[in-house]
Amino acid sequence: VQLVESGGGSVQAGGSLGLSCVVSGYTYSTYCMGCFRQAPGKEREGVAAIGSDGTTGYADSVKGRFTISQDNAENTLHLQMNSLKPEDTAMYYCAARRSFYGGTWCLRPDIGYNYWGQGTQVTVSS
Repeated sequence: VQLVESGGGSVQAGGSLGLSCVVSGYTYSTYCMGCFRQAPGKEREGVAAIGSDGTTGYADSVKGRFTISQDNAENTLHLQMNSLKPEDTAMYYCAARRSFYGGTWCLRPDIGYNYWGQGTQVTVSS
């Protein structure tokens, strides 16, 4: 299984960025796909996730600003990030795991993900 991310970059506060994650080699029909981030000196946190049933979950810090979606035909995960804040600055990762659940279950901090992308940097300046 391979996850390849693209997007990210630098933007001023209030701006928008998008991330994409192309997944290959994943053969299960049920899954969680998640986006995580890690800022220097901080623990990794779940940002948004989507299940194979299409349900989504978001961290409180990004609700109303970030939107996660999937393009099943292209095996691609998308994260649209609007109204970005300096505190959104971090390395962003996409990840996948097998799951019969979706939505907020996919963001539970006590579950593990098996497959990870290489990460892409998002920097928001004030």
